[in-house]
Amino acid sequence: MLPHRVARAARSAVTAVAVLALAAGCGAAGGLESAGDAPSAVEPQSLWPDLPPASSAPYDYGEGETALIPGIRVTGGDVRRLDPVAVARAGLKAKTERDSGLDELPDATVRRIEACRTAPDDCPVLPPYYRDLTGDGRDELVLGIRMPDRQLALRVYMPDRGRLTRIMSTYDAVISVELAGRDLIMRAPSVIPGYEYRTAWSWDDRQGAMLPTRDEILRTPEHRKAPKPSPETSASSASSAGAR
Repeated sequence: MLPHRVARAARSAVTAVAVLALAAGCGAAGGLESAGDAPSAVEPQSLWPDLPPASSAPYDYGEGETALIPGIRVTGGDVRRLDPVAVARAGLKAKTERDSGLDELPDATVRRIEACRTAPDDCPVLPPYYRDLTGDGRDELVLGIRMPDRQLALRVYMPDRGRLTRIMSTYDAVISVELAGRDLIMRAPSVIPGYEYRTAWSWDDRQGAMLPTRDEILRTPEHRKAPKPSPETSASSASSAGAR
């Protein structure tokens, strides 16, 4: 787990609901049939109630951090007209209201961004994606920037009265990044074999930023599990390596 990844300890209490099933061909036609008694809801039990609560967060996860991108104008509120490389370069000079360090990029990555015009094949800025993540009817700009050690910096930009505001900035060694409805989902490797982290970022109106609303550790889907090498394959690979 990377230093900036924080386990979310808060979990919602699960309540049970009664379900009525419509009888199809059984009993009186068109009648309702009971599915049985619903289990009683269990109230959460508070452990160590006299323990004083923490007054500040132990880590800065980068949540809620925003920044106005200098020198970028969004004509008609359409982020599709923007040059993603120009946005990435302007973002290097953006000032956040709280410095978590998650908006910073390694010096080598910064140099590659600055050289995107002259060395496009080495440009770390990936093709952008567009999705209305805030629910205001306008698309946001989702930008990925490749970093060393197969890490990915992820930024989301929102058009804001002709200007551009960064509403999300984080990085991780990702397996994949997905758009699901109005959520942006990052999957990252876990130190536990066969498991991975899944973090869903969602727009929060009160904060005016994307927040990591769900942070989970899940079993890796079967289709992404690498097959275990057979003894024959391992021996063959060892022989080949020794011959080099």
